[in-house]
Amino acid sequence: MNLLIVNDEELTADTMKEDICWKDYGIDEVFVAYNAVSARTCINSGNIDILLCDIEMPRESGLALLKWVRENNKLIECIFLTCHASFEYARQAISLGCREYLLMPARYEDIGAAVKKVADRLEAARSESILHEYGEAALQNSADVSDWKSIQKKDPGELTREIKQYIKKSLGEESLSVASVAEQFHFHPVYINRVFRSQTGKSISQFIIDERMRLAEKLLKSGNYSVNSVALMVGYHNYLSFFSAFKKHFGCTPSAIGQKNEKTRILQ
Repeated sequence: MNLLIVNDEELTADTMKEDICWKDYGIDEVFVAYNAVSARTCINSGNIDILLCDIEMPRESGLALLKWVRENNKLIECIFLTCHASFEYARQAISLGCREYLLMPARYEDIGAAVKKVADRLEAARSESILHEYGEAALQNSADVSDWKSIQKKDPGELTREIKQYIKKSLGEESLSVASVAEQFHFHPVYINRVFRSQTGKSISQFIIDERMRLAEKLLKSGNYSVNSVALMVGYHNYLSFFSAFKKHFGCTPSAIGQKNEKTRILQ
């Protein structure tokens, strides 16, 4: 697993490269770039797996660099470093698929832990991708599975389980809805909602809300994310909508959950 440090402060970047024992965090080789132009050259070499990138840089920001990475379909994870706790930065970072965001100055141990977390996630994703490709090939070779009639005859219980799995994997997508689920499984929204309700006692829309709130509560209790970040991570790009849904579901505000958990940690 290879890491690219991108930071316009050359001393900071070089010191970070030399002083952190990267092999302890799953990194084989570390590269350094002092601006976005040099970073793109390094990325185009095809050897980079993870970006450890400053946001505020002259001429081209880290956010612009990550946008270029996504537009060019580079399979690279990113960790952003910044001196400013900005919701707008966090919102843009999450929209570009960056889930790790560190405020500077940060301890080397915390930087290493974040890199290890991303490296493990990337390794798992690659393994899953290999299995997915294997499964797709198997499906293409199976006349029974690829036959539309077999899809139509799918057992309601099996269909419901698959819908639940799909929803849980897609909670961060703002577009997740009955319509998107129906499109995914090739059924009419009214029909698929009726089947789901008959198996679970609740509508697909309610299940989506329940799972989003369950995940939001878990993230807030972890103490690792701000309320705004959690809202984005569970598919709410409008904070007021998230606030309203959360309060309706739990009877309290999102910040109250975080504050309660913080008090519990202090008492322990």
